[in-house]
Amino acid sequence: MSTRSSLRDQVSAEEWRLRTDLAAAYRLVAMFGWDDLVFTHISARLPGPGHQFLINPYGFLFEEITASSLVKVDLEGRKLDASPYEINPAGFVIHSAIHAAREDAHCVVHVHSVNGVAVSAQRGGVLPISQQSIFVLSSLGYHDYEGVALRDEEKPRLVRDLGSNNFLMLRNHGLLTVGGSVADAFLAMYVFESTCMIQLRAQAGGELVQVPQPILDGARAMQKEVTRGLGSALVWPGLLRRLDRRNPGYAE
Repeated sequence: MSTRSSLRDQVSAEEWRLRTDLAAAYRLVAMFGWDDLVFTHISARLPGPGHQFLINPYGFLFEEITASSLVKVDLEGRKLDASPYEINPAGFVIHSAIHAAREDAHCVVHVHSVNGVAVSAQRGGVLPISQQSIFVLSSLGYHDYEGVALRDEEKPRLVRDLGSNNFLMLRNHGLLTVGGSVADAFLAMYVFESTCMIQLRAQAGGELVQVPQPILDGARAMQKEVTRGLGSALVWPGLLRRLDRRNPGYAE
């Protein structure tokens, strides 16, 4: 797969930082095994007025994404730059709906991870059986499956079901997280996917012990205390160092 020449000197420093973080997120999703070949998306809102976003070029594996190969689009998924690459407009239906409705959703991560899809098919959804699960359950919505997300008429229901939450389980489909930065949305997905993996493994054993409701009720406050209010700022630099060791080249 040929790659686009570097855009570093053609965009603002702020846009380049966002491009670099988003490309890193794509490669990290692949590294953790949550990718689905060239399908699903991670989108990020560009700084400044208007609604402009970065998204992956259709046909690139997530492990191949670079900062320069990302494509700039509007809310309808139309290209806004001279990128030689196309995008998958159908896949942008979910992302455009959420970006339009949630100003705080600067990044939207959607994956078809095996563990996530498996739990999304369970009637009970996410169960309160792990420390990871309590943070997901403190900000979780569910959206029923309506087929492949191709139709704009599904957008209001997606927005309604996400509400003000940061986690959305797409029934029979996969997982979605939003965040105020690429790092925030990625860390949320790490916790979401871990929750699903733990649940499936626990269900393969004996009787499950559930976390008491009072602890669930205090999950948000506990999370802020544990992360000192920094959240992804604690882990993102380390994730980038890991990526530099294992799959460098994303910042090109």
